[in-house]
Amino acid sequence: MFTFLLTTLAVAGRALAAPVAERADGVQFIGTNIAGFDFGCSIQGACNLTQATPPLSSLGGPDGAGQMQHFVKDDGMNMFRLPVGWQYLINNKLGGTLDSGNLGRYDQLVQACLATGAYCIVDIHNYARWNGQIIGQGGPTNDQFVNLWTQIATKYASQSKMVFGVMNEPHDVPDINKWADTVQAVVTAIRGAGAKNQMILLPGNDWTSAAAMPTKSGPALLKVKNPDGSTDGLIFDVHKYLDSDNSGTHTECVTDNISGAFQPLATWLRTNKRQALNSETGGGNTASCQKYLCAQIQFLNQNTDVFLGYTGWSAGAFNPQTYELSEVPAKNGNSWTDTSLVKACIKKQ
Repeated sequence: MFTFLLTTLAVAGRALAAPVAERADGVQFIGTNIAGFDFGCSIQGACNLTQATPPLSSLGGPDGAGQMQHFVKDDGMNMFRLPVGWQYLINNKLGGTLDSGNLGRYDQLVQACLATGAYCIVDIHNYARWNGQIIGQGGPTNDQFVNLWTQIATKYASQSKMVFGVMNEPHDVPDINKWADTVQAVVTAIRGAGAKNQMILLPGNDWTSAAAMPTKSGPALLKVKNPDGSTDGLIFDVHKYLDSDNSGTHTECVTDNISGAFQPLATWLRTNKRQALNSETGGGNTASCQKYLCAQIQFLNQNTDVFLGYTGWSAGAFNPQTYELSEVPAKNGNSWTDTSLVKACIKKQ
């Protein structure tokens, strides 16, 4: 996520071979990010593991498990994105095996998510990089990245509600066709590891911008296929913030992104018979963000043949008193109170 670093429905497998019909109650998935295991990771893909903050009270952090239980029970959410640093999972040993201790801690969050009945996105939060070097283009090899995903997919292959988010917000990647080859290698590996039907989120360049996808990354990523040649379960991963510079660093919002991003993207998706998920969006707990985010979400709800849903940024381990885009609910005894933005726009109405 750009901001921080400047400091059951059958949706898997064959069900996604063609666009689904629009549902009266909107998109199939709504939810939020449960951040913390990604803390300390910069936009250059360098991660300071000492800054990772597990959003789990059992590990001394905030009660992310309780947050998810509340979001499902009280708000009707059914999807959570769980960011984590690549370095964290393998304890800084590029090409190595998943670190049992760190993986065990991250898996506690995954299991807490799955226990709610929601879909759970594993999000590698490294911006297509390892310590400043781009995957498959002068940095880590595709094989090293594939090794990571093969291990993750093997661990969660039996979990039908796991979703594999290949990479958070690639940016300034020189060759989009080579990046598409990297994504293809990961898709092939995930399917080969036994995760045959789970959704895989395909990330483009330009910070995974919804506006840029149709003309910049999308044409290259269209060639990414499952081993059987289908595109079942391969979903375009897009992000879009609503502030003045699209960074997600301001508490005020200035656009609903419809004409500039989501309408053109919807047209492109329909033309290519594909679907997308907005896995990061959000704003401050302000009147302007309520206005524009609610309008953006309404557009997604009106175009459910091509948009599967959205997860807001962010709950989890953020400090709600200091973080501009906090979606962290406040706990009082056994009850939770949502932020004004979640209550107005993200909570299932």
